[in-house]
Amino acid sequence: MQSEYNVIVRPVISERSFDLNEQGKYTFEVAPAAPKEEIAQAIEKIFNVHVAKVNTMWVKPKTKRVRYQPGKTRRWKKAIVTLADGEKIEIYGEAAEK
Repeated sequence: MQSEYNVIVRPVISERSFDLNEQGKYTFEVAPAAPKEEIAQAIEKIFNVHVAKVNTMWVKPKTKRVRYQPGKTRRWKKAIVTLADGEKIEIYGEAAEK
């Protein structure tokens, strides 16, 4: 088993992830080898919340170009974590804004 901080790489910040936050779902980039059980345990330990469900998916690389050199972005694993009813995670400094 990996350390919690090695399982969770970073929160994903996008318009879609902000919309999911209102439903109690939070999006994270996770370690490629991390199973759903480890992801749930890491979120519960780091943020002190109860995880109801974890959905994982692989984000496919996109074709990009730098000048005349074609290439691809990296492939990474994304987890959408659903929390128990009434629980929140203060990831983005939402408490500081209020």
